[in-house]
Amino acid sequence: MFELISEQALKMCAIILTAFAACCVLMPRFIVKMRTYAEQPIRDDGPQTHLKKQGTPTLGGLVLLASLFLNVLLWGNLHNVYIQALLIATAGMALLGFIDDYLKIKKKNSRGVTGKQKLFCQFSLAFFVLFWINAAQGMQATQVFIPFIGPWDIGFLYYIFGAVVIVGTSNAVNLTDGLDGLVSVPLIIANLVFTVVILGLADYALVYPVLPEITPCLVFTCATIGATLGFLWFNAPPAKIFMGDTGSMALGAALGTLAVITKHELLLALVGGVFVAEAVSDILQVGSYKLRKKRIFKMAPIHHHFEKSGWAETCVVVRFWIISVILACIGLACLQWR
Repeated sequence: MFELISEQALKMCAIILTAFAACCVLMPRFIVKMRTYAEQPIRDDGPQTHLKKQGTPTLGGLVLLASLFLNVLLWGNLHNVYIQALLIATAGMALLGFIDDYLKIKKKNSRGVTGKQKLFCQFSLAFFVLFWINAAQGMQATQVFIPFIGPWDIGFLYYIFGAVVIVGTSNAVNLTDGLDGLVSVPLIIANLVFTVVILGLADYALVYPVLPEITPCLVFTCATIGATLGFLWFNAPPAKIFMGDTGSMALGAALGTLAVITKHELLLALVGGVFVAEAVSDILQVGSYKLRKKRIFKMAPIHHHFEKSGWAETCVVVRFWIISVILACIGLACLQWR
């Protein structure tokens, strides 16, 4: 058993390192190219400190995703249904994000694909992915695991619930990607937690349900961790490149799909608490202004509120990282409470 665990651990470390190395090798030349073709539009109504970021290239998510996909192809089992679902969700959302980024660059403003168009495409993709997963999970496909209670089969309603999880996570991660380095660490931490979950589902019955065929998903989570670490090397303050919607929407969709595959959607809501707070703050801000013509926050998403309250950008980023670590610890502790 010890030798088996050691072999698995070595493989996981190798995947992380190769994904990190691939991103670090590809990114510098890409940054040079993008300085000419793809400058990130900066919001005029945002914090004034952001104006100095004008001219920073975007679309860094392309290199991150290229590193991710290359390592999945190198290490992964492409015949596995769950790997296929993750690749479909990630690639589909990346394409939508790329179109959004392209339109923003072309128009030289922060508006790309309209909200209605984006949601239609996102939900269409999410439903397709859910039906793809259903083929592998059978009766378990429509179950939701509730802590302290157990599995609850909600039937066809699960497809609506699952689609909301995938689309909501994609958009929440996208909203979080607003400060240098902010989104990367919460993404890495969430993928680390789901790596532990997958190990438990596959071999050790630490968590519900037991899914022996889910082990290949470890390749995807480890490749995501390594590629995101590589991107963070260049996105750390002051950022040399931004991820763009191409990367953030795709990685968010992948994380939501992982939660659906593992039947741990509620765990994602806890571990991804930073993403939830960013999305909820934006919804509340828009809703309040439409209903009362008043704003709740100085600016949404909430990381901008703290900036306008006097927090330095690096202070906001590091404190959000700390919160992510704390939530991950609580989430891992909750895995024992079935």
